[in-house]
Amino acid sequence: MPEIIESLDVFLRRQVYSVSRLNAEARGLLEENFSLIWVQGELSNLARPSSGHWYFTLKDDQAQVRCAMFRMRNMHLGFTPKDGMQILLRARVSLYEGRGEFQLIGEHMEEAGDGALRRAFDLLKQRLAGEGLFDAAHKKSLPSLPHRIGVITSGTGAALRDILCCLQRRFPAIPIVIYPVPVQGLGAADKIARMICLADARAECDMLILSRGGGSLEDLWAFNEESVARAIYACSIPLVTGIGHEIDFTIADLVADQRAATPTAAAELITPDRLEWLQVLARLQNRLVLSLQTALDRKRQMFSWIERRLQHPGQRLRNQAQRLDELEQRLRLAQRAAYRHSRSQLAELHASLQRHTPIHRLRQLSITRENLAHRLQGGFDSNLGRLHGRLELLARTLNGISPLATLGRGYAIIQRLTDQRVVRSTRDIAVGDEIKARLAHGAILCIVKSKIS
Repeated sequence: MPEIIESLDVFLRRQVYSVSRLNAEARGLLEENFSLIWVQGELSNLARPSSGHWYFTLKDDQAQVRCAMFRMRNMHLGFTPKDGMQILLRARVSLYEGRGEFQLIGEHMEEAGDGALRRAFDLLKQRLAGEGLFDAAHKKSLPSLPHRIGVITSGTGAALRDILCCLQRRFPAIPIVIYPVPVQGLGAADKIARMICLADARAECDMLILSRGGGSLEDLWAFNEESVARAIYACSIPLVTGIGHEIDFTIADLVADQRAATPTAAAELITPDRLEWLQVLARLQNRLVLSLQTALDRKRQMFSWIERRLQHPGQRLRNQAQRLDELEQRLRLAQRAAYRHSRSQLAELHASLQRHTPIHRLRQLSITRENLAHRLQGGFDSNLGRLHGRLELLARTLNGISPLATLGRGYAIIQRLTDQRVVRSTRDIAVGDEIKARLAHGAILCIVKSKIS
């Protein structure tokens, strides 16, 4: 009986999943525990329905997985995928609930091999661009006529022969220094970078060419390495790249001061054309000869004109002497006329001065001044006598009422020494007080011995 009850309890507590619930939760677990991943494999069973979505299988020699890539993701691919193609797929791990099938949802697709290299190329390009290695502000200008050109390339490659032929044809007078270096294979990038640094350190050239012939992306990969890019950026000598063909583009081309489509184009870019320079020099020579001939003709015409105008010194002296006599006569006449005019003006001014002389007016004003001075003195003396009389009267009156006059008649002013108050009654002092008696001439100090009422 207990066993039956336990079995019943387990039956009642067990959790039963529906198929859709199971697939939904399995899908959630897959998508939560896997981020975007890269998967490489062979493309097969590619289907493109009218919806624009792609459905295909990605497989290797041991397994396969179903994949889907929706229209908004596949419409921007730069190539057309085909069955049997090796690809790299960036995808999310998921599960198609309708059939319970494990699948990948593609976000991005690229060809394997070259595709991986291109992805590495893009990542390095983006990083170096962020550091400013491609900025135009860091690029150096090329010399119009290099004094010596350095060529960094394979010593046995066709690119070197093309460059030398082009330089010999365009401007053979420019010396060339060859820096041989492997341009392909293991360690080629580091050797190229070291050779660029060596050429920069030796400073025997004022122009460098970095080049190699055409090839696949893998063949040119040494010029996409970071070490080469940084060596070019650090180089103080202007550097031009001529790598591969016109369609080939490397990281070195982006960092270089200027890029040419081919090695021959690089040689043509940095050298002037000898024939063009000879034509320019010929034109300049013709212009110089013409200018000299024109200047010589002008000087000859000027000399002829001066020669015609030149006179004998004796004739020139005679002309100057006659001119001097004429000027002397004109000067004398001008002096006489000026003298007469000045005498006439002086006479007119003298007559006007006589009419306006101030002597009579001054005499009248002098008499008036003397009269006013007598009147002022008389008035002053009269007022002074009157004021003197008033002063004497006021002095007599003041003297009559002055305390000093009273003191002169034998009186005295009594003051207490303690507070200097005037004593007017015996009640104002006490026996034993010290008092001061001010007389007409001086003062005396006293002590009160007794009071008399």
